[in-house]
Amino acid sequence: MTASPAVRVRPSHDGDVAAITAIYAHHVLNGTASFEEVAPDAAEIARRRAGMLAQGFPYLVAEIGGEVVGYAYAGLYRTRSAYRFTAEDSIYIHPDRARQGIGRALLPELLDRCTALGYRQMVAVIGGTDNLGSIGLHAAFGFTHAGRLPAVGFKFGRWIDSVLMQRPLGDGDGTPAA
Repeated sequence: MTASPAVRVRPSHDGDVAAITAIYAHHVLNGTASFEEVAPDAAEIARRRAGMLAQGFPYLVAEIGGEVVGYAYAGLYRTRSAYRFTAEDSIYIHPDRARQGIGRALLPELLDRCTALGYRQMVAVIGGTDNLGSIGLHAAFGFTHAGRLPAVGFKFGRWIDSVLMQRPLGDGDGTPAA
């Protein structure tokens, strides 16, 4: 049995935008993880990334042998002030690198960084009840099923559900927020 190559997780930088754009475009054009239907160009991805970073959120990439093979970031779950302690995660893996432990490398690092920033809850909004890889990944890291929004997306000629999963960060709701 051949050992899986080492996955290195690090903060993203401007030079990663092309790889991030290509990974995301694949998911937009071929899957339901994103409800976008037109893949954004590199300039738009750079703008979105800069916006997350400007808000102080982590935006990470995973590398194998120097190649960006996945990325993850967090942002506010919702913008109203009462949601200020709740983040939402996004994780995308290169289509040729699925099931190689990349999500398992990215997600705990993202959770740790959001916990350190003072967030108390992490929400995953997963496109499609058939997105078993994402559902399983999140469950493996302590997310529990929080709900399902039936038929909220329409893509590829069919209605798609959103699966909501959630897990506490740090003290969660066990202590008042600071």
